[in-house]
Amino acid sequence: MEPTAHALARTYSDRVYPDPWEKVLDHRRVVEYAADHPNAGRVRVGNALDLPNERVRGWLNGALPDPVRGINTATDYGWIDPDPDGETAAALGELLAHVLAGGSIGQRTFGVAVTLGRRVGIDEIQAAFERVGVETTTRHDDASGRATEVVPTADRSVLGRCLVTMGAARGEKTDLDRLPPVVWDVPPAVRESFARIYVRHRAIEQDGRATLSIQERRPNSYLDDLRRLLTDSTGERVTVGDRAVTISADAARELGVV
Repeated sequence: MEPTAHALARTYSDRVYPDPWEKVLDHRRVVEYAADHPNAGRVRVGNALDLPNERVRGWLNGALPDPVRGINTATDYGWIDPDPDGETAAALGELLAHVLAGGSIGQRTFGVAVTLGRRVGIDEIQAAFERVGVETTTRHDDASGRATEVVPTADRSVLGRCLVTMGAARGEKTDLDRLPPVVWDVPPAVRESFARIYVRHRAIEQDGRATLSIQERRPNSYLDDLRRLLTDSTGERVTVGDRAVTISADAARELGVV
């Protein structure tokens, strides 16, 4: 599933609206009514739409509800309903791989960050963010015991929310019990790139051999999805063991990581 306005709105919380999407729809109703009735004041608009006058007044004065602002920002970047076969959808899919394998999305802030991987450097991660249209900076470069992270310089929360609508975990990543459904919906080339990025972040060599292993503290259902992804992407042998996915040398070569 690619990001939609409806799904993005529902990543927000609201004290008045149990469903934040309804707030987006009410805001649109107010804006449309005001456009059709330019001389109408807040009382008339509120009465016509059965909305509190104080809420209407703010919207008539240009105030934007948070989900509306988020949708507008995501739309400006092209993240909302991108062409499934287009560049933006592919870039979002590959960034999702970086986040699942080596990144995080804040539980409270939805801020997205990606940590350097075993075979993934700063330049590659920065390029992945740039493909979706955002510039980046790094943090924890000199912090002892902290891994260097690449983070967007602007609209970090909106991007994180879009990735959550695609299936990324918010907060603790090990809560995911399956790979996001979007992995199976993207074109084969994007799926193969997703697999390659994941392996380059996570895989370790086994005793100097070309065979690779990915250790994961995740449910077996997630590991089975990962095995299926790597098998489908390479056509070679990939197996699941105790909290680990083992990638044969032939599969690793197909992915170009050995």
